[in-house]
Amino acid sequence: MTASNNALSALPSDWKSATLLGRAWIPGNLGGPSPITVRPDGTVIDLAASCPTVSVFLEWDDVAGTVRTAATTATGRAIGTIEALLSNSRPDYDDAKPRLLAPCDLQAIKAAGVTFIASTLERVIEEQARGDASRAEGIRARLTGILGDNLASVRPGSEEAARIKQVLVEQGAWSQYLEVGIGPDAEIFTKTQPMAAVGHGALIGVHPKSTWNNPEPEIVLAIAASGAIVGATLGNDVNLRDLEGRSALLLGKSKDNNASTAIGPFIRLFDKTFSLDDLRRMQVRLTVKGEDGFVLDGSSDLGKISRDPADLVAQMIGPHHQYPDGAVLFLGTMFAPVKDRDAPGMGFTHHSGDVVKIAADKLGALTNMVTTCDQAPPWSFGTAQLMRNLAKRGLL
Repeated sequence: MTASNNALSALPSDWKSATLLGRAWIPGNLGGPSPITVRPDGTVIDLAASCPTVSVFLEWDDVAGTVRTAATTATGRAIGTIEALLSNSRPDYDDAKPRLLAPCDLQAIKAAGVTFIASTLERVIEEQARGDASRAEGIRARLTGILGDNLASVRPGSEEAARIKQVLVEQGAWSQYLEVGIGPDAEIFTKTQPMAAVGHGALIGVHPKSTWNNPEPEIVLAIAASGAIVGATLGNDVNLRDLEGRSALLLGKSKDNNASTAIGPFIRLFDKTFSLDDLRRMQVRLTVKGEDGFVLDGSSDLGKISRDPADLVAQMIGPHHQYPDGAVLFLGTMFAPVKDRDAPGMGFTHHSGDVVKIAADKLGALTNMVTTCDQAPPWSFGTAQLMRNLAKRGLL
């Protein structure tokens, strides 16, 4: 994957008025990861001297105001243009120039699953197919005949949901995925470890044993330790349908692998131009382009989510569980591709070299090329490395 002719297409359509917070690797003897922002004139500002981590920035009462102020003070250091930064954010980057990283550092990386009715059905299909893609089409037809459109308007945890559960149990169609899809408790799991996610332009990994998998285009919330939602970005929660379909107990192996999570390009902070209500109306678009000429398009409409984003956050963090460094939370997707790629009835699966683009007007576009996890660059920069690096740079 080479740099796009229009690198700025990775930014929100109104990026000049947006408050963006990201991370970049700054090269040099005293280089390392730094929080960054973008001025309206396109200058990228290294904010590390004001605040060394994104997680600390998100704890300020007025995060957007703090970032804008830091970008204009003497401590903010210009590192180049946003176009140059985006152009170098690719697998074959020039290591003498800055490049984007995932815009989160010490935060926990969490994900909500089965939050859209459309994808709930696909999870049930995976479960009943036991990871065998060739059985999916027949199971899909049978379940659609039983379920119809009855689930679309059901509020999770309601009395109506309990009645539907009883009917489905009696018909032998109940599933653990329906339990978290329309039951009172959401599925919230740990997607990967802090700083293990890759950023815009990097390679994204699929487990080499997987033969039935897909991208999951999602909105990702940025959440302070208090539980306050302070902004959002885009994410790809790569899904291995065959592994998880064999057993839900393989969720960890299905989800948490090298380079298997992409987040970015930037966190857009809530301010007068952007709010949680904008997210509630947002549509996320997906395009996959393969080296074999295959093209897959899809979308996920957050307005059709079965649990409100604020409700999902409340199930993740509160008196029952704290995240002192904050968290980012994938909200789930309604997109589950069924378009055949390699053979009739076999549905979609990734090939190495696929270019995946996830986009939303107010968040920009996250683009990554697919490889296998064992071929992606190994994750080697964790919390200990970060602390040593910040100390060396005099930022602690």
